[in-house]
Amino acid sequence: MWSRRQGRLRPMGCGVEELRRRRREREAALRKARREQQLVSKRLLRDDDQEEAGGGRVAAVLGEAELQQFLQLAQRGMEEKEKERALVSLRQGLQHPETQETFIRLESSMRTLVGLLTSNQALLQLEAARCLHELSHSEKPAVAEACLPATSYLLTYLSGHSSDFIELCLYTLGNLIVESEAVRRQLLPQGIIPALAACIQSPHVAVLEALGYALSQLLQAREAPEKIIPSVLGSTLPQHMLQLLQPGPKLSLGVAVEFAWCLHYIICSQVNNVLLITHGILSTLELLLLHLAEAVQRTEDAGLELFFLRKQPSLLSEGLWLLNNLTAKSPSFCTSLLSLDLIEPLLQLLPVSNVVGILVLTVLCNVAEKGPAYCQKLWPGPLLSSLLDILAFSDTEVVDQSLELMQLLFRYRPQAAQAFLEQSGLQALEKHEVAQLQDRVHALRDIVLHG
Repeated sequence: MWSRRQGRLRPMGCGVEELRRRRREREAALRKARREQQLVSKRLLRDDDQEEAGGGRVAAVLGEAELQQFLQLAQRGMEEKEKERALVSLRQGLQHPETQETFIRLESSMRTLVGLLTSNQALLQLEAARCLHELSHSEKPAVAEACLPATSYLLTYLSGHSSDFIELCLYTLGNLIVESEAVRRQLLPQGIIPALAACIQSPHVAVLEALGYALSQLLQAREAPEKIIPSVLGSTLPQHMLQLLQPGPKLSLGVAVEFAWCLHYIICSQVNNVLLITHGILSTLELLLLHLAEAVQRTEDAGLELFFLRKQPSLLSEGLWLLNNLTAKSPSFCTSLLSLDLIEPLLQLLPVSNVVGILVLTVLCNVAEKGPAYCQKLWPGPLLSSLLDILAFSDTEVVDQSLELMQLLFRYRPQAAQAFLEQSGLQALEKHEVAQLQDRVHALRDIVLHG
């Protein structure tokens, strides 16, 4: 059983500051890991039809002579089919890094490919764009920079009529943008942001998903806070991004997740988050989270509802990450969250998964650490009973995050600590006095017992 520990507590301010320091360190590490994961992911568009066009053969590494032969055939072949076959062979060869490096060293190779990209023959244009797409997937910055002569044309084709071609151009641009500052430096004055703003009105889901990817690659650039994000915020993109996150029959998981990443980069930049509030980001997230919370709350056909949620974990996680980023450093955003009565909907999301539970608790910690006035809004209410339920969990990270929230709440709201004591909270803590949680459990017990 628990016993009272003797000794004086450290001053309250020191304890809260220590909690804040630990939380900031942990969140910085999480954000760094998320950013690095996104940085290394390029998109590669290949489908079965492309492979069938090549006869299903395994692509071979091409040398200079073979590359020159295919480029000459593509440019001067007698028939369009012969030219197309040459470009298909070239594209397949460019799947190999060795071929890519040989290609960019070959004199006039890129000029020839750009010439085919700008030809008036649609099939040749498409195959030339696919060759560029293979090059854009290279991990070598030199390969991306070799594609610079093609970027202005890829940008121009975003206003075309073929959704498949626009999708391909967007993914290619996204791959090039993330790899090379020289590419970004060229595309910005050429009007990439207005071009993307025009694309966001496309009715095609595949185009919107590709657009979200390309925009997120642009927004995560080192120079984005100074040179890119202000222009994005000055365009119509933010309003349209928020519309695409609204729940309803047209909500697309893939599109919503891509634009949630875009908003993540904008919010983390702290360039002008007030503008996003003006555009209704909190009310949009409220609708989205309420929509998902209602799915959890329904009792009819519960299995189907939970399956629905498990199919959309990334959308739910990204929505919560946006809330976390908005509330982490801003008391005014925490006030807005409370005024929208989002606490209960957030609590309803706790059982969905460990990842979702941790994110919900992190958002609530952001609110609680802002001080007594904020904790008065958190309790009385359903929060404490939800936290007691969590203590029955076996997942250490979820329990750890809940213990942190209780520490903050009890420091600023001693009456909540008394209620916890009356509801046998200390007995519930007993099972968690393990190595990973021992310090946290002891600190919480001191707060409960000593006030």
